[in-house]
Formats: sequence, C-alpha cells, structure tokens
Amino acid sequence: MNAPERAEAFILDEGELPVIVTKDPNVLNAATFKIMKQDYTLGNMVCAQLLSMPEVLFSGYKVPRPLHPYFLIRVQTDGSITPETVIENVCKKLIGSLSSPVVKFKHEFSFREVETSSAPGPEAST
Repeated sequence: MNAPERAEAFILDEGELPVIVTKDPNVLNAATFKIMKQDYTLGNMVCAQLLSMPEVLFSGYKVPRPLHPYFLIRVQTDGSITPETVIENVCKKLIGSLSSPVVKFKHEFSFREVETSSAPGPEAST
C-alpha cells in the first residue's frame, strides 16, 4: 500500500530538527519557521496567539503539502522583540493555557470521587 507509516507523521527521525528558522533578508524583523511533524491544528493555534500580541505586525501559516507533516509560519515583529523570542513566548503561553483545563478537570474529578465515596449507599437510607 502507498500509505506512509502512522508514526512517521509525529515522531521525529534521527537527527531531524523540530523547528527550522529562516530569516527573511528583505524584511526587517521577519522570519519563517518550519515546524516539523505537526499539522494545521497547531499552526492555527500559534498563529491566532501571535496575532493577539501587540509586538507582532504579521503572522500567517500554511501547510504546503497535506501529506507531509509540517507547516510554515511566518512572523514579522515591530522590532522590540525578535521573531524567535515571540514564537518561544507564544508556545509557553499555549502550553500554560492548555494545561489549565487538565488541572481543573483533575481537580473537579477528585471532588467527585470524594462526594461519591462519602455519600451513603441505597441500603443506608431504609
């Protein structure tokens, strides 16, 4: 069959870099990032987060080939911060915002377990 192995879509090969940065020689404070082994879902989240930052003048992403697991994201800043730094900050912010619902869920689930274990059973009500 012509289908690639599923693991090839998300596991980095030996020596493969997760991010490749290419600075734009024609535009000041701009760079293109090639994010390996990811798809448009992460690209959309990163791009939306970048656009919410006041230092970012432009941000856009594209998935050049749907069968190849990478996307390109282009960032231009106002010069107060480098594109590399702004991408790093955005990724840290996304990790924090995505881990928050997990913590809240586990916290609520632990309360649910306490409530069900302390509640009297049906035989205790008669």
